[in-house]
Amino acid sequence: MNTAPATEETMRDYYARRAQVYERVYYKPERQHDLRAMESALATPFAGRRVLEVACGTGWWTPHGARLAASWLATDLNPETMAIAQTKTMPGAVRFATLDAYTLAGLDGQRFDGAFAGFWWSHVPLARLPGWLALLHSRLAPGARVVLLDNRFVSGSSSAISRRDSEGNSYQQRTLDDGSVHEVLKNFPDRESALAAVGARARDASWTEYTHYWVLSYTLA
Repeated sequence: MNTAPATEETMRDYYARRAQVYERVYYKPERQHDLRAMESALATPFAGRRVLEVACGTGWWTPHGARLAASWLATDLNPETMAIAQTKTMPGAVRFATLDAYTLAGLDGQRFDGAFAGFWWSHVPLARLPGWLALLHSRLAPGARVVLLDNRFVSGSSSAISRRDSEGNSYQQRTLDDGSVHEVLKNFPDRESALAAVGARARDASWTEYTHYWVLSYTLA
């Protein structure tokens, strides 16, 4: 079955259509140990901080990260996923806002000393990644703590890579419950490429690999 090549618009449509079943991925038995470890560790880096969360989706990570934060702005562009996040019990520090991760427009001069993005990095085309990271850093104060986490590719658990493009991006073909097939951009960086991408402003960088996931944290110079 032929599917349209992944674009920003088709990716947005895919996640809007998947919103009601998105969290199935968090119930895969083989991933439970990793998930519990990451959930329990997420609050400490953000204790007492004003945090911007990019692409919060259905809000799985928000309550874990925001537990000790002074304030936490959870943002997403898709109303379908954010509506699910807003039904959940959240720490009092959490607020929600509709925000395009590629522009961060609408923050009205707000500055943050913490930032979190879960499962967003893998969906950013490699050519756009430096610009996106620079934009995120521009919204953060010196000394801000940044935590980024995403998938590692694990054969048998991850969806197969269906193709790679000339810029090195990788893609998967995913089928929704309605039978529709969607091409999804999904990159899997290693430690070296991730550290190179965040650049010289990333101080005290820590890269943690779990079986199914990676976590990159650093302090912004």
